[in-house]
This record gives sequence, C-alpha cells and structure tokens, in this order.
Amino acid sequence: MSRIEILHPHARRPEDVRRLVADIAAKLQERYGVASTADGDDAIRLSGTGIQGRIRMQPGQVQVVAELGLLFSAMKDLVEDEIRRVLREKLG
Repeated sequence: MSRIEILHPHARRPEDVRRLVADIAAKLQERYGVASTADGDDAIRLSGTGIQGRIRMQPGQVQVVAELGLLFSAMKDLVEDEIRRVLREKLG
C-alpha cells in the first residue's frame, strides 16, 4: 500500500477554498471514480476502489492524504502529479 501526503499553501478565503476543493474532488471522481463526501466543514473524505483519503482545508493550506491500494500504488506518481497539478491550477 502506498501513501500520498501533500500540503499545498494558498492565500484564498475559506469559502473560495471550499468551492475549489469541491471542484478538485469532482475531477477525481470523473477521472478515477473516487467518490467524495463532506466530512465536517473543513474536510472532504475520498473513497473508491483502491483509494481512501481526505482533503482537509486549513487556514493557508490544503492537506491531501490518500492511501492507495495495489492498483493505484502502481500509478502513485501519476496520481500524485495530477493532484499537485490541479491544486496549482485551482489554488495557485
């Protein structure tokens, strides 16, 4: 099992971050079939075949933590690069 941990800084308002993180979660669902559910006001839980994780919105940064199953472990670098790219595009 592989693990992805990303801390991405931002300078956005909390409501903007929530909207942008919801967009990121939608992209993950579209591309990888990963479902997302709200986990309180500051986090989104991710779950799907071969991936479990959470996107947590914190003041000044977004934290992404994901545990990858066997199939996604083989694509860890690709998945992590895609998450980082989307974070850069959406949050700057």
